[in-house]
Amino acid sequence: MSTASTDKPVVLIAEELSPATVDALGPDFEIRHCNGADRGELLAAITDVDAILVRSATKVDAEAIGAARKLKVVARAGVGLDNVDVSAATKAGVMVVNAPTSNIVTAAELACGLLVATARNIPQANSSLKKGEWKRSKYTGVELAEKTLGVVGLGRIGVLVAQRMSAFGMKVVAYDPYVQPARAAQMGVKLLSLDELLEVADFITVHLPKTPETLGLIGDEALHKVKPSVRIVNAARGGIVDEEALASALKEGRVAGAGLDVFSTEPCTDSPLFEYDNVVVTPHLGASTGEAQEKAGISVAKSVRLALAGELVPDAVNVQGGVIAEDVRPGLPLAEKLGRIFTALSGEVAVRLDVEVRGEITQHDVKVLELSTLKGVFEDIVDETVSYVNAPLFAQERGVEVRLTTSSESPEHRNLVTVRGTLSGGDEVSVSGTLSGPKFIQKVVGVGEYDVDLVLADHMAFLRYADRPGVVGTVGRILGEAGINIAGMQVARATAGGEALVALTVDSAVPAPVLTEIADEIGATSARAVNLAA
Repeated sequence: MSTASTDKPVVLIAEELSPATVDALGPDFEIRHCNGADRGELLAAITDVDAILVRSATKVDAEAIGAARKLKVVARAGVGLDNVDVSAATKAGVMVVNAPTSNIVTAAELACGLLVATARNIPQANSSLKKGEWKRSKYTGVELAEKTLGVVGLGRIGVLVAQRMSAFGMKVVAYDPYVQPARAAQMGVKLLSLDELLEVADFITVHLPKTPETLGLIGDEALHKVKPSVRIVNAARGGIVDEEALASALKEGRVAGAGLDVFSTEPCTDSPLFEYDNVVVTPHLGASTGEAQEKAGISVAKSVRLALAGELVPDAVNVQGGVIAEDVRPGLPLAEKLGRIFTALSGEVAVRLDVEVRGEITQHDVKVLELSTLKGVFEDIVDETVSYVNAPLFAQERGVEVRLTTSSESPEHRNLVTVRGTLSGGDEVSVSGTLSGPKFIQKVVGVGEYDVDLVLADHMAFLRYADRPGVVGTVGRILGEAGINIAGMQVARATAGGEALVALTVDSAVPAPVLTEIADEIGATSARAVNLAA
């Protein structure tokens, strides 16, 4: 560990970063170094620093944040934040930044490499030849030209893969419920349902975020719908492709090959999939290029400079740089959660999104509430970290028209935030929330045309159905049989015998099969689960 004594802000570099990172910080900081993987050394070194730069080996948890008396910024030179306790940092008023776009090209190129490798058996043939075997016929492959590539998740990385594989002469189709067909068509990509994609694709590549909804998405049921000649690549997140189901499909000849860079548990050095010669595996190399590491280091160094200068930080994960009125700040997490609920209720990206803010809060600049809402809207549907500044870019890329409207009039609540969106088919979805009492308790107070009064929880569900007796009992019975405890429930309706809404908070996530069972039994016109804990 090296230290010095100056009046400059102190930046601690806890892992090996490129010289370009230090150059990007510039001369205005005192630079210190330590081995972040050595816990004792880290805790001693972090006590009086203003910022810390880490990669993946340094654990910046609540203990480390608590030991850092002057810490203002934690900067992760990469995308993932598994080694940073963002919640603890937020509570301590510490900004967390990362480099969300540093590895998108690198990750896309690895996925393309796995596609080519699985098609032509390159690693297997390489290993065989190095053992002195000349087995040309054993490693006969297939061409990519004129084959159909199914891209599951058309975010930035998925788009890059689609563009690159199109150059191989592949026909590209995609599944992504949060991308408008017109946007996909501009890229020469045809949008399909997941079932349609599974049926027609010769190659499938996964580029989705890992959420309760996407975990195991390519599982046993999906793998019974694919062509037996299909080859599947997952260079996104471990667990989206069910590894046990994939091993069974390979064993039974229902899948011709696979390429995996990520696994449900990592590090993974032993897996049934390793037994198959038609499976190509790499140890999570998606971001492992010198270029990506350098981009990440430079990016977070620039963010640290901005943060310590008190300026806007584009890649802030938990707070926005710059001045936010104290009265506005408590509304940030509420707006973000309303955005996530809106996405869950709508099931797609809106064509137009209105963020309406009412009440006393509007005497301040509330533009940040629009940004916070957008952050929530895209949190669960893009395979990248969403920040206050890149969220509008996601909206722009998807052709979403966003408007912020304010009014000092709020008859029923001191302050009210409403997220209202028009979907591609013309339907409108809205959700409203407020902060209640001196503790700023977050509440949902409106869903569409229905008034509710429900404290926000990590796990929620919303059901629309034809109003009739017995529905509440049915909902409670099915949840009880599934071992899910109801924390709060409200029923709202416009007229007796018309459509009604049940809004629930529960102690644990409602699995998709349970939600489907409830919807089928009560004849729900809409059934949506919301998992804010993810």
